[in-house]
Amino acid sequence: MAAEQLVVVGGDAAGMAAASQARRLRKPDELAITAFERSHFASYSACGIPYWVGGEVDGPDALIARTPKEHRARDIDLRMRCEVTELDLERGRVRTRELDNGGRESWTGFDKLVLATGARPRRPGLPGIDAPGVHGVQTLDDGRALLDTLGASPGRRAVVVGAGYIGVEMAEALIRRDYEVTVLEQSAQPMSTLDPDMGALVHEAMCAMGIETVRGATVTGVLTDGDGRARAVTTEDAEYPADVVVLGLGVRPETTLAAAAGLPLGESGGLLTDLGMRVRGQEHIWAGGDCVEVLDLVSGQLRHIALGTHANKHGQVIGANVGGGYATFPGVVGTAVSKVCDLEIARTGLLERQAHAAGLRFVTVTVEATNRAGYYPGARPMHVKMLAERRTGRLLGVQIVGREGAGKRVDVAAVALTTGMTVEQMTALDLGYAPPFSPVWDPVLVAARKATAAVRDAGA
Repeated sequence: MAAEQLVVVGGDAAGMAAASQARRLRKPDELAITAFERSHFASYSACGIPYWVGGEVDGPDALIARTPKEHRARDIDLRMRCEVTELDLERGRVRTRELDNGGRESWTGFDKLVLATGARPRRPGLPGIDAPGVHGVQTLDDGRALLDTLGASPGRRAVVVGAGYIGVEMAEALIRRDYEVTVLEQSAQPMSTLDPDMGALVHEAMCAMGIETVRGATVTGVLTDGDGRARAVTTEDAEYPADVVVLGLGVRPETTLAAAAGLPLGESGGLLTDLGMRVRGQEHIWAGGDCVEVLDLVSGQLRHIALGTHANKHGQVIGANVGGGYATFPGVVGTAVSKVCDLEIARTGLLERQAHAAGLRFVTVTVEATNRAGYYPGARPMHVKMLAERRTGRLLGVQIVGREGAGKRVDVAAVALTTGMTVEQMTALDLGYAPPFSPVWDPVLVAARKATAAVRDAGA
């Protein structure tokens, strides 16, 4: 009996995790696995690119979890620099083009298909946006291209467009490389993944670090020099000189192939799947990673959240199901953590605007505490904001901005959200305490106590 044919489109976290897990469960004579990746790298940590650019970690090899050679040694036929250009679902095949072999095209048949096409950076159609010296930061190829520009540039002025996770991380990387950094953010505050009052704390800290952060800045284009290279970024009312421009405008699901094949997409453009990561309405097609929408366990709505943690879990679930087992991905609570220099930034659950959009009535509290006992050397301020449902006291979201030890405290809140705890139940959590690590009342629990009182005061 001939082996079943599994084709994986995309060779990064979700795709190769799915292929690897399927291989653990089924032998090569039972399941033949072919994976296609259009870039020069597979199975790598895109999250590490800002730290590679900033010189904190080596790259790109240090960011690769498993090389193509290692995948092939495990009987996974990983074909690099090979782009899938068409899905023929009726005939069960994909069309591919070899990017380094004169563009040669061919068809590969499949019995089962995994789509792990990732996300693409937002790149507005502005004058000069594609000029040399303007960089997105999504892949290891992007990171290498940016480093080449930094190495060749005689100037030391950088403009980062967008102050989300990638924007603030790239601002730090460029500061570490002794660049003068200006961050242009269209919103009223940096970090739109936080509420504006918490984003204001990030803005204050970035300015104190020497990062010029311009809020309410609508970028209108990139000016170029006589050689066609970027020399400045323009907004509606100013011009900012730049020897290098980095775009940190977020990403959108890369579902061009899926859309052309008529597969179901959600409001954000991400593929829709069931709990087993099977594409809705399809028996033999799965999808995972940054190209899908996932269930928000707090709001009950579908969201697009591009994170490597989710992608790896999706891949494990897909691989188990493709390999004949059974696994599910129940959803997320929206946990994320980042930093800019020594400032740690974290959130989980809903922001105020998301809670409003979900039709929830809620209370909010914000507390200022310290990351250690106040008398212990090195104690630094930490701000914790908490949202709780008005009637039930159910925890809805937490945001944290502070120094050392602040960011990972969000994990306590993530567990509480996942289990549906109330803020009153949180106050009884038995968390670790010692003066070097926390005050007697951990800042998250201080916020939970204050939120409990706010729920009681709000009544029904």
